[in-house]
Amino acid sequence: MPVVLRYKGYALFFYSSEGIPREPMHVHVRGHGGVAKIWLEPDVIPANSSGIPARTMREIVRLVRSQRALFISSWKEFFDE
Repeated sequence: MPVVLRYKGYALFFYSSEGIPREPMHVHVRGHGGVAKIWLEPDVIPANSSGIPARTMREIVRLVRSQRALFISSWKEFFDE
């Protein structure tokens, strides 16, 4: 589980096994008892979330948007794409 970024107690990461066939690029979020998944393509949008306050989720989505290139390059490097 490679963690790409940490933000206010939340880890933003990929699972090393993302299914076969692999889902489109996305990042998982976990922290403070909550979890979420955010798509990276074609746009940065939340796929789902549970236990993360709406305001915090909006902050995290803004963070992912601002760091989208980092997440995409990390995904491609990790999954050898």
